[in-house]
Amino acid sequence: MVLGKVKNFFVSYDCPNDSNVPVFASGDFVSGRVIIEVTGEIRVKSLNIHAKGLAKVRWTESRNAGSNTAYTQNFTEEVEYLNHRDVLIGHDRDDDSCDEGFTILHSGRHEFPFSFELPQTPLATSFEGKHGSVRYWAKAELHRPWLLPMKTKKEFTVFEHIDINTPLLLSPQAGTKDKTLCCWFCTSGPVSLSAKIERKGYTPGESIQIFAEIENCSSRVVVPKAAIYQTQTFFAKGKVKEIKQLVANLRGDPLPSGKTKTWDGKMLKIPPISPSILDCSIIHVEYSLMVYVDIPRAVNLTLNLPLVIGTIPLHSFGSRTSSVSSQCSMAMSWLGLPERPEAPPSYSEIVTDEERQNNLELPAVRDEIEGPLYAYIHEFRFQPPPLYSEVDPHPEQVCDSLDRRPDTCPSR
Repeated sequence: MVLGKVKNFFVSYDCPNDSNVPVFASGDFVSGRVIIEVTGEIRVKSLNIHAKGLAKVRWTESRNAGSNTAYTQNFTEEVEYLNHRDVLIGHDRDDDSCDEGFTILHSGRHEFPFSFELPQTPLATSFEGKHGSVRYWAKAELHRPWLLPMKTKKEFTVFEHIDINTPLLLSPQAGTKDKTLCCWFCTSGPVSLSAKIERKGYTPGESIQIFAEIENCSSRVVVPKAAIYQTQTFFAKGKVKEIKQLVANLRGDPLPSGKTKTWDGKMLKIPPISPSILDCSIIHVEYSLMVYVDIPRAVNLTLNLPLVIGTIPLHSFGSRTSSVSSQCSMAMSWLGLPERPEAPPSYSEIVTDEERQNNLELPAVRDEIEGPLYAYIHEFRFQPPPLYSEVDPHPEQVCDSLDRRPDTCPSR
């Protein structure tokens, strides 16, 4: 028998959305197929699938140990989020001499489905940085007798969802700073900056409305500016490595001496960027909005407002209201409370006829209150309330009183 050849060998995912991009979150099921296209016939010992998720940090630093001695120190750290293995066909035995137990694949296309569940615990969002990364992938290995294993790997994306519809991320961010400029022994007037944004949480594609006031009492011409920065922080062996990158920026008009400038909702759009990573122990990805005043021949006046880039965008008012309503309804069911209040008990359930008759009998002598007034109050306290009706029981009396009432409105 002439052995065939493997023409194609790859991994394909079943995308959970319509964008044909394999994107998943914690608790999702990742499914797909290992596809093998062969010409002729091949014998397969086993076909394995290995899914893995790993956050990894690595950088090197050069150090001097003396006048003529230098060495390089490596800083590495790893955190494993996923490790799943499965055998799709065959077995894991290493005996290639045995002809039993092999699977014959005939010429054509063969698909072998696989599925696994991502952990329910929070996962780090997929990320590629300068000194570290968070990656998720599935690797397939095809073992055949007397041949080296064939391997193929394909990555998939994981988003740890961040909902910006929370009180913390919906809270406004604001700040104020001022700076006095000096030149030798001369002191110039101050430059002051106040800035505010509507909330802390945003999603890619949104625009940040910046409200700011810049007052220039110095003798120089200054320029107000704003920028979004991404800060990547890597941790390994007790050391910290930080990288700061510009994401987006804008420039205002020059502000002459003695003038004040106001930004009434100046827009700065967020480009497609990675969400914030806050729960990974070795990689942090954070964002901030820097509103600053560019001052020539001096250190800039800078104001930093923290940002969180999420994955679940801001809800509309109606959906937020319905969401709160549903949450309240759910909370009431948890507490065993009815969603609608029960009707109040009837008068007869509270006061019996016997109690009513006994209380209607007035004592012979009253020291504090005497006469018909006390009897009226005492009797009214135990009388049932009148039945509610939208029909006026005395319509003629009301009409007569209205006819006799004088017109007292001064505008008539």
